[in-house]
Amino acid sequence: MTHTNPSADDGALLPLDAVRERSVPPARSAPAKGVPEPAATLPVARVVVDTPLPHLDRLFDYLVPAPMDADAVPGCRVRVRFAGKLTDGFLLERAETTEHEGRLTRLERVVSPEPVLAPEIALLARAVADRYAGTLADVLRLAVPPRHARVEAEAEAEGAAQGGPRAAGPEPAAGGPVEEAAGDPGPWAGYGDGEAFLTALAQGRSPRAVWTALPGIGEAGPEWPRAVAVAVRETLRGGRGAVVVVPDGKDVVQADAALTAVLGPGRHVSLTADLGPAERYRRWLKVSRGEVRVVVGTRGAAFAPVGDLGLAVVWDDGDDLHAERLAPYPHTREILAMRAHQGRAGLLVGGYTRTAEATRLVATGWAAPITAARETVRARAPRVRPAGDDAELARDEAARAARLPSLAWRTLKAGLEDGPVLVQVPRRGYLPALACQGCRAPARCAHCAGPLALRNGHAAPYCRWCGRIAGAWRCPACGAQRVRARVVGARRTAEELGRAFPSVPVKTSGKDGVLATVGPGRALVVATPGAEPVPEGGYAAAVLLDGWALLGRPDLRVAEETLRRWMNAAALVRAGGELVVLADSSLLPVQALLRWDPVTHAERELADRTELGFPPAVRMATLTGPPAAVREMLKETALPEGAQVLGPVPVEPSKGDQVRERAMVRVSWGAGPALAAALKGAAGVRSARKAGEVVRVCIDPLDAI
Repeated sequence: MTHTNPSADDGALLPLDAVRERSVPPARSAPAKGVPEPAATLPVARVVVDTPLPHLDRLFDYLVPAPMDADAVPGCRVRVRFAGKLTDGFLLERAETTEHEGRLTRLERVVSPEPVLAPEIALLARAVADRYAGTLADVLRLAVPPRHARVEAEAEAEGAAQGGPRAAGPEPAAGGPVEEAAGDPGPWAGYGDGEAFLTALAQGRSPRAVWTALPGIGEAGPEWPRAVAVAVRETLRGGRGAVVVVPDGKDVVQADAALTAVLGPGRHVSLTADLGPAERYRRWLKVSRGEVRVVVGTRGAAFAPVGDLGLAVVWDDGDDLHAERLAPYPHTREILAMRAHQGRAGLLVGGYTRTAEATRLVATGWAAPITAARETVRARAPRVRPAGDDAELARDEAARAARLPSLAWRTLKAGLEDGPVLVQVPRRGYLPALACQGCRAPARCAHCAGPLALRNGHAAPYCRWCGRIAGAWRCPACGAQRVRARVVGARRTAEELGRAFPSVPVKTSGKDGVLATVGPGRALVVATPGAEPVPEGGYAAAVLLDGWALLGRPDLRVAEETLRRWMNAAALVRAGGELVVLADSSLLPVQALLRWDPVTHAERELADRTELGFPPAVRMATLTGPPAAVREMLKETALPEGAQVLGPVPVEPSKGDQVRERAMVRVSWGAGPALAAALKGAAGVRSARKAGEVVRVCIDPLDAI
C-alpha cells in the first residue's frame, strides 16, 4: 500500500511493480485557497524517497500540481515533504488513482524535467535491492550520478540547436569502421566457439558465455580489449547497445582505446569516478538521451542507461574492485547477470582465470564456456618454473641481497638482455610489518596496539593505525629496542634490486603511483598485484615474489585470488618467456599456473566448496556490529527453514578499540531470496523502533571466511 505524509513507524513494504490502485478516483473538489489545482490527467505521482530506512522502502503517492504537469515526467528528480522535511526523490510513474484515504501532499518542486531514471534501470535497482537485502534508495544512489545543473543546461541548449532537447546524435556514415570490419572475428578466431558467439550477437540474439582469455601481448598490447571491442561491434550490428565494466581506470584506458579503434570515434563513452562530477554527468546524459549506445567504465557503469541493451561485459570478475563498498554492497557480475536476464541481453564474463561463481554459471548451463585449444594455450603461455626452495638464497651474494633464489636472479639477468622484466611483490610500501629483533613478537603501537611499519630505511617506526611515531619503542615481552622486517614491501624490494642490478633503471608501480605502460628498453619493473604496467611488446621475463604472503592468508578465496593475481601478471610476458614463481610446486594454484589451466582449478574449487557448503554453492549473509545488536537481530529474524547460524564471533578491529561481532547465516541456494527478505524485514523492524546501534548486513560478501 502506498502512503503520503509517512511517519517513522510506517512498516509495510511495496514492490516496485505491484502497486494496487483504488477503484474510486480521488475527489475533484475545489482546491483550498492558495492550493494549486491538481493536474488534469494522471494527478498522482508515485515517488521513491531518498531515505535509507528499510521500513520505508516503498513508493509514496503525492499530488501533481497543474503548474508542474509538463515537467513531472516519469524518471525525473523531485523534492517532496517527507516526515516534515524537504527530501529528494525520483518520480517513478504517474497514475490516475491512489490508495491513500486522506488528502495527498503535493510535490514541492520538480528539480529537473530530465528523465534521469529509466524504467529498466528502476526495475534493475529494485531487483538488486531485493537480492542484497538493501533499499531501493541506496541502490539508486549508486545507479544515478548526482545532478550537475550547468551540464544539464548545456546539454539542453545543444539539443535545442540540433532540433530538440533530446534529439539523438548523428549516426556514423555508411562504410565506417563497424561496417568495414563486419564479419572479421579478430582475436575470437583463436577460440573454438568465439565466432559462433559473435554471430549470435550480430543476429540480435542473447548469448551468455564465460570466456577464458588467452595470455600474451600483441602489437597494440593485451588482446582482451580488442576482443571485447569486436563483440561490441557485432552487438551494434545487431541493432542493440552494450555495457563493458572493468575493474579500474587502467583497464578503462585500454578498453577505451580498443573501442575507438574498432568502432571509430564518437561511438562510445567511458565513465569513471576520476572524470569529475561535471564531465561524468555530461557523458552519462549522452547515454541517457540515446546519443551513444556503448559504455565502458568501472563498477558504476553497470547501471548505465543504455537503451535496448544487447550485451553486458564484465572483465576480471574476481577482482575485489567489482564489489561495491557502499550499501547494499552489490557485485558487478551479479548486477549484470540480473540485467541480462531482465532485459534478455547477452552476457560475457571474461578473464585470464575463472572464479567459482562464473564456473557455477557454466555448471548449471546458464552460460556456455569459451576457451581456446590446448595447443593454442601452450603456444601463447610463458614457461613457468617454481622456486620454492629458500636454500637457493645462499648460492649467490647478490641474490641474497635481493631476497632472490639463484633461479630467479638468473632469470631476471637473462631477461634484461632482451627488454624489461617484471617483479611482482604482494605488499606495498617499504616495510609494512615489523617484529622484535630479539623474540620475533609483532611490533605494536603502545597507544592503540596498531602494527608498526617503516616508510624508508632512515625513518623511525610509525603506527599504521594512529600515525604516531614510535621512536622509543621497546618490546613489552623481552625489552629489546631493535626491530626487524616481518614483511617486505614493493619499495624496499625495488631498493634491494637496485643494489643487485646497479646499472639497470628500476621503476615502481603501486598505490603511490601506477604506471600505465613501460617501454621496450631494459628496466626492472617492481609492481604490486593489479598495478603491473603494460609493456610494449611484452616482458622478457617475470618473477613472482613471496608466494607465501598470498597463499598464507586465512581466506576462502585465497587459492583462487592468488592464481588470478599470478596469471594477470604472467599474461603480460612474451610467449615462451620465462616466469619464476616463488612458491612450493606441489600447491594446487602453482600447478594450475604451471599448466596454464585455470578452468580445472576453478572446477575443483567449486566442487570442494559444494562439498563443504561454502559459497557459491550456498547463499551466505554476514551480520556485523556491536555484540548486543547482532544477537538481538538474530533473535528477531525469521530465518528460512534449514538456515544455519555460525557465530557470532569477535571481529578484530582495523582501527580503534570498538568491539564488534560477526555472525554468518548459511542457507541453500534456492533459499537465498527468502534469507534476504527476512534480514531486510528484521532491519526494518529495528529502524522502525529507532534502534541506535547499526548492524551491517552483507549478502554473499567476498570476505565471508
